[in-house]
Amino acid sequence: MKVLDGKALAATIKEELKQEVDTIRLAGGKIPHLAAVLVGEDPASQVYVRNKVKSCEMVGFQSSLIRRPAEITQTELLEIVDELNKNPDIDGFIVQLPLPKHLDENTINLAIDPKKDVDGFTPVNIGMMTLGLPSYLPATPNGIVTMLDRYGIETSGKEVVVLGRSNIVGTPMTILLSRKGNPGNATVTMCHSRTKDLAFHTKRADILIAAIGIPEMVTADMVKEGAVIIDVGINRVEDASRKRGYRLCGDVDYAGLEGKVAAMTPVPGGVGPMTIVSLMMNTLAASKR
Repeated sequence: MKVLDGKALAATIKEELKQEVDTIRLAGGKIPHLAAVLVGEDPASQVYVRNKVKSCEMVGFQSSLIRRPAEITQTELLEIVDELNKNPDIDGFIVQLPLPKHLDENTINLAIDPKKDVDGFTPVNIGMMTLGLPSYLPATPNGIVTMLDRYGIETSGKEVVVLGRSNIVGTPMTILLSRKGNPGNATVTMCHSRTKDLAFHTKRADILIAAIGIPEMVTADMVKEGAVIIDVGINRVEDASRKRGYRLCGDVDYAGLEGKVAAMTPVPGGVGPMTIVSLMMNTLAASKR
């Protein structure tokens, strides 16, 4: 089985980005600047944002972190978004999700200038992606597509099954792999919580993308021999044998599938690092605009 090592691939792409930024700096050009807005104290969000800031520093980007307490009002957060939209030095920014429940994520998202939407979540960028026009692609799906391309995983004419229909991963993933292009030209089936006989669909998949958020739900009996598995899930499960009392796992049973599939992403170290590097690729593109 080939391990689709997102951590190693992300390191390679970061080095490529660093070389490009070095060239821009030597020419006296605009250094890419990514800003992140972090609301509250969600542990996972803090880790994600910290990794994004660290990655920016590694490749020579400028980065800004705007932290606000969970009690921030929607009006106050919208004012921060407006300031970032108008700041000519900021090339792109993200508002880290999830937000506290009293804040309307859709309203915040709609307030982001599409030209600075390096997460690729605004309706303008989603619509452009759907039409196959140049846009900022959602970070995780773009990271997966980049991984499939760099590892030489053929998608044309293949049966792809996507588990999950979120706007962040599942839905854009189906669009990207079904449209004309490479990677692309696949026949894509989307499955979700209301899908009947899930195994019927997963057993047909040449490429299975699991983004459903249920620990190790996909087992060996649900997957055909020689399939390619992209595991987007990252779940924390209790494990008394571990020093910290838990372990991280994906949506697929990695140990159970190792001997059956042709290639698979590990968790952690698979899709996660590619999501961050995809965000940086979008930021570089934004700075060039």
